[in-house]
Amino acid sequence: MNFTLRPWRAEDASAIVPYADDPLVARNLRDVFPNPYTLADAESFIRSCMEMEGRGQLCRAIVVNGEAAGSIGLFLGNDVYRRSAELGYWLGRPFWRQGIMTAAVKEMCALGFGAWDIVRIYAEPYAKNAGSRGALEKAGFTLEGIKQKSVFKNGELLDSCIYARLREEAEQ
Repeated sequence: MNFTLRPWRAEDASAIVPYADDPLVARNLRDVFPNPYTLADAESFIRSCMEMEGRGQLCRAIVVNGEAAGSIGLFLGNDVYRRSAELGYWLGRPFWRQGIMTAAVKEMCALGFGAWDIVRIYAEPYAKNAGSRGALEKAGFTLEGIKQKSVFKNGELLDSCIYARLREEAEQ
């Protein structure tokens, strides 16, 4: 399946609502990701991405079949974490298990390592999110550990994982 990553555009808002307004997408994301997900939520998110671009974050629309179907972003750490960036992403359910996210993660890491003087990109999926974990592993990330009962989501304590990819691994 062909996809592209590109900066967000205001007109992407209506396209992402049907994909983002899915409890199966929201259940694997932080609570800052609203559920239900409205057009106003999409507009606010995209505006934030556009305003913060290049100021400690890089956010891209994942475009499939000509329309935005998900999001991927890198968020630069600060203070003692300033040489690391956190990776976050989601993709509409119709596009799961097609290799899109693995390829998007690889592309986003290359963008982040090229843009910033960082040595590490990390992600923290929930332990039970096998799809996300698999995408990270296929993209060259290493499981560094499992944090027990570190997340409280939908009334449940969950384990989360810490995955990372180092610059030198990405350059090989």
